[in-house]
Amino acid sequence: MEFARYDLGVILRKEQGNPAPQSLRLVAGNPLIMKQMVEHVPDAGSYAPVTILIDQRPDGVHLSYDRMTSFLASYGSFQSSAGS
Repeated sequence: MEFARYDLGVILRKEQGNPAPQSLRLVAGNPLIMKQMVEHVPDAGSYAPVTILIDQRPDGVHLSYDRMTSFLASYGSFQSSAGS
């Protein structure tokens, strides 16, 4: 699910006053998974949903995204205890 969309190219063009590369930032994710994560680790709300950046560079279009595991590693395991 898409939560937000930011056209960074528009901001860059306003700042630079000239053509800027296309750059789009999406905030997306599954709200049900996010809810479960926040129940176990409230700080997860800062990292979920994830940010995806799609930008145009001289060598082509690039896709960058955050990996949840790297952000949440410091909190340890918080797997569901359902079925135990």
